[in-house]
Amino acid sequence: MNRIHYLFNNKQERVLSIYFTAGFPHLEDTIPVMEAIQAGGADIIEIGVPYSDPIADGPTIQDSNKIALENGMSMKKLFEQLKGFRAKIHIPVVLMGYLNPIIQFGMEDFCKKCKEVGIDGLIVPDLPMQQYLDEFKSLFEEYGLVNTFLISPQTSEKRIREIDENTDGFIYMVSSHSITGAKSGISEEQITYFKRVQDMNLKNPRLIGFGISDAETFTTASSYSHGAIIGSAFIKTIKDSKDLGEDIKNYLQSVLKN
Repeated sequence: MNRIHYLFNNKQERVLSIYFTAGFPHLEDTIPVMEAIQAGGADIIEIGVPYSDPIADGPTIQDSNKIALENGMSMKKLFEQLKGFRAKIHIPVVLMGYLNPIIQFGMEDFCKKCKEVGIDGLIVPDLPMQQYLDEFKSLFEEYGLVNTFLISPQTSEKRIREIDENTDGFIYMVSSHSITGAKSGISEEQITYFKRVQDMNLKNPRLIGFGISDAETFTTASSYSHGAIIGSAFIKTIKDSKDLGEDIKNYLQSVLKN
């Protein structure tokens, strides 16, 4: 069973997914950051593959992408780093990347490498659903990779149901019509959207991302979904860290406290 399926079969609330950019803050920090995320109590690790034009991301994650690329991170380097990580990491690991560099690497080669190292799923924000269904779905399935689609407050009910039908991992609920980045609190408008999707009784679990940064926003988001994804606030935590393990543990414990 895919680790993502196993996780959601056994945990239906307060699932915490942590995003970070591979090769950030330093090139060889990828595995130490993953180990610290797991040790800190997160349920899913989401590794961002650095890209020069991360269109869905705000300044914090854009900056981490730029630094990682300047550090020398590449798709090839990332797969080299990930070799053997399953000896230490047992929680689900998802790669988040944009379509262009994946196509340049070769979609089948990419999927094959993901399976070889032990990746469980993919998030490709700019992959159109029809292209996924026509060209890549069978490939993802062949290599045991769960695909995750994003929805937003602007996504119609018809489209949400179509997405729910064509994935079997989790649905990434973008909390607002904006780029990534920690916001101050969650608005009533966002809660209305969370309730609307909750009432649709979708077959896939839902994780809310964009603007989740602390115990309050994590708990609120988790009240209307199966959990939440934290990215920008985590990137800020590790950017100037002198002790990654300690700083990550302290941050995650502050988020997970009831």
